[in-house]
Amino acid sequence: MLFAQVPGASDVKKILIHAAQQNKIAHAQLFIGKEGGVQLPLALAYANYLNCENPGDEDACGQCKSCRNAQKMLHPDLHFVVPTVTTKKVSKREDAVTERFLPDWRSFVLEENGTYKNVSDWVDFIGGENKQAIISRQESREVIKSMSIKAHQGGYKIVLMWMPELMQAPAANAVLKILEEPPEKTLFFMVSNDPEKLLVTILSRAQKIYVPAPSDDEVGNLLMQQGVEASKSQKVAFLADGNIREALRIASDVPDQSEELFKNWMRSCFKRDFTEIVGKWSEEFNKLGKEGQKNFFKFGLTLFREAMLIKNNAEAVIRLDEETRAFVNNFSKVLTEKNLPELVKSFNDSFYYIERNANPKITFVTLSIKVGKAFERIIY
Repeated sequence: MLFAQVPGASDVKKILIHAAQQNKIAHAQLFIGKEGGVQLPLALAYANYLNCENPGDEDACGQCKSCRNAQKMLHPDLHFVVPTVTTKKVSKREDAVTERFLPDWRSFVLEENGTYKNVSDWVDFIGGENKQAIISRQESREVIKSMSIKAHQGGYKIVLMWMPELMQAPAANAVLKILEEPPEKTLFFMVSNDPEKLLVTILSRAQKIYVPAPSDDEVGNLLMQQGVEASKSQKVAFLADGNIREALRIASDVPDQSEELFKNWMRSCFKRDFTEIVGKWSEEFNKLGKEGQKNFFKFGLTLFREAMLIKNNAEAVIRLDEETRAFVNNFSKVLTEKNLPELVKSFNDSFYYIERNANPKITFVTLSIKVGKAFERIIY
């Protein structure tokens, strides 16, 4: 992985490269970002840069033996620790360590968009059948063993732990000892979505690298590079809110119909035209399918947030195209401190019901009644 292959995070890249060039590299670094962000590819790119034989001012060379091995995730001095589960292939918990799943892990990460996927995707990939993935005490023993071996190619020996928040307590305590007394020229990278679940003592010993979520433009550009048309990529990026995994899912699985339906339906709710809601919009909602229905609610929740930014004169941070902005401008006029929390709760509840296979039409009509009531108190 090269820095050039990682969307966004330009300031973080500069900080990492500067640290390497000044030889001021923290032995333990925690890459923190939201799900679907670029913290994993960024950590991989940094590991590649540090062991590159001919690093440039902005990136690894991509041509040397070290870079070629790193691109295939076969570098002998890059060790991985990932959450695991028991599977048909590895049936005993004590045997379920990263070493047994390394070929799977490489395939998982190297497939298109693999670095943006989450733990559930990983468990599905290895046939884990919805089991809870963990990093076990046995895994920490494997880490200690790998760190005791001298680097093969004379550079840094790097241990990259993905999702350290899934460490069991014995594993976390063992890792803490490693961080307290790190071997020479050994680096420990942790890539986390939820660092608050880590031991405070681990947090205190690691340099924190806060990785910003990609902007709408960065997500949109990535989607367009993968064949999504420009107009759709912009709207999908807005819905995904910096989550590349979510953006890819929306773009590939769901027809782009949520926005227009939402606008028409909301106008009917404001007029309390339940004949139109039941006879027309509930049918359209039903046609969206489960994922489209979930996106409908996500779109609504996102518009509520943008509308409140407008009401609070924070238009500088609005993330809308002109057409949608005009709608939200008008929409914001009927949102109040009283009805907004009610609307947000109703949308979140409806999302929950659909996710658990509730009847779509009943859920939609029930929500429509609640939205209509929320607007009843509006006085001009």
